[in-house]
Amino acid sequence: MSNNSVENIIELSNDLRWKLGGDFHDHITESIYADAAEIVNDTVSSTDKKGGHPLDVKIDQIVTSKRWGFPIMFFILAVVLWLTIVGANYPSAMLAELLLETIHPALKSGAESLHFPWWLSGFLIDGVYLALAWVIAVMLPPMAIFFPLFTLLEDFGYLPRVAFNLDYLFKKSGAHGKQALTMSMGFGCNAAGVVATRIIDSPRERLIAILTNNFSLCNGRWPTQILIATIFVGAVVPKSLSGFASVATVIGVAILGMVFMFLSSWMLSKTVLKGQVSTFNLELPPYRPPRFWKTIYTSLIDRTLIVLWRAIVFAAPAGAVIWLISNIDIGDHSIAYWMIDSLDGFGWLLGLNGVILVAYIVAIPANEIVIPTILMLTVLVTGLAAGEGAGVMFELDSANATGDILKAGGWTLLTAINLMLFSLLHNPCSTTIYTIYKETNSVKWTAVATLMPLVMGFVVTFLVAQIWRVFV
Repeated sequence: MSNNSVENIIELSNDLRWKLGGDFHDHITESIYADAAEIVNDTVSSTDKKGGHPLDVKIDQIVTSKRWGFPIMFFILAVVLWLTIVGANYPSAMLAELLLETIHPALKSGAESLHFPWWLSGFLIDGVYLALAWVIAVMLPPMAIFFPLFTLLEDFGYLPRVAFNLDYLFKKSGAHGKQALTMSMGFGCNAAGVVATRIIDSPRERLIAILTNNFSLCNGRWPTQILIATIFVGAVVPKSLSGFASVATVIGVAILGMVFMFLSSWMLSKTVLKGQVSTFNLELPPYRPPRFWKTIYTSLIDRTLIVLWRAIVFAAPAGAVIWLISNIDIGDHSIAYWMIDSLDGFGWLLGLNGVILVAYIVAIPANEIVIPTILMLTVLVTGLAAGEGAGVMFELDSANATGDILKAGGWTLLTAINLMLFSLLHNPCSTTIYTIYKETNSVKWTAVATLMPLVMGFVVTFLVAQIWRVFV
């Protein structure tokens, strides 16, 4: 066969393919399942005298219905977040009191009695130890509650139902329906979500899923969202409604991330990654009662402690870097002071501040250390403003110590809201960036995946700040 004949056949097949319409594969799948159901009805007899549908089918008729699917999904997420927010307050306060008010002074006294040089004591205790202490006190309680609850839902079989409910929206946005599964994986870890995109056969749609997975709030950002919402949003409503307001705010940010995921997927599918949307078959697994204690144990070991350990690994050098830039002077001030001062103007335009921007630079290795870094830099700035030396900590005498530190650093409700937005819309962590490069083998697409959410974060926070200052 000549080359011209082959090209003509390919061209004809492409023309016929587009004339069939986008729903052609769906119709084929539906007809296959309809034929299979008809064959089963004609050939299989049941000894069940009660008749009716199995319990799994009856549940799915509710949780995957057009009317109740999304309300149930948001309600379950709200319950999980409410339990996390309410349950994390007390252990977090206890850990802060133990690690920061009891152990930290004891370590300082011990170092003084051993005649440690001031720089060694500051580097190890005010730098490395305080970063580790803040990570444990701020992050461990919410993670120890959130991840087991999330794992229980996963073992129960509910997460595939979430993917089923979101399939239509992903298809409309020009993405693959399986991206719902990779998005759910991204809620645990964006790097894992990027690897999970291998289940998508289409290279174009897989790339869309990789580029937009960062809009799923990963486990390193959930504690930040929960903590900031609890401190600032919960404080502007009556105390009886503070938990509800905090939960609603965090859910709103998570939903906003999904909106940005759909919007970015649609924009990419209509421009640089234009193409036809493919289809897939999603078989819903049966519901099964979770093995409660095994699930709790596994989630604590495989998720909570591993994530906490990763945060600690990155927090230790970050704490060292913070102490060094806070105590190495250039002229009359420290490196940290000059960095914060130089970024304060840009931060103000974004409704943030220089401390937050410097913290995100230092915390590129992992999202888990953003809040501890912000706290340490805020202590530095407020300590210098009060005429104290670098590395001086607040006396943490209440459960709201974190909020006290941030408010002393000049934080307002606008700062908190825009931090939550910037936490959602900023560059991926270094682990995710490296994973994107390994999966795409492309510097170009890795740069797009890194810079696209960052640019969106700058634009969104800038607009929110300007509108806020005009109307509020």
